[in-house]
Amino acid sequence: MHAEIKRVGQSGQISIGRELAGKLLRLEQLDDGRFLLTPVVDIPESQLWTLHDSHKPRIERGLAWAATTPAKETDLAAVVTKAKRKKKR
Repeated sequence: MHAEIKRVGQSGQISIGRELAGKLLRLEQLDDGRFLLTPVVDIPESQLWTLHDSHKPRIERGLAWAATTPAKETDLAAVVTKAKRKKKR
């Protein structure tokens, strides 16, 4: 563990080092008055569903399918034709 003494500037900020520049951190004030900084990641709302346990089996099936199904080139003309047919319905 590494400890340093930091002084809070007049603007209410402290410098914690360039290695954390641009990182997203959660700041918690503990009951005893200490502060705890925890690195976190920012997840777009549109991807939050992937973290719910109820979706885990679907994701695992998809990954298993992707691992066993060889990639192939998409016929873009066929995709466009199919999309146009669906649009007419």
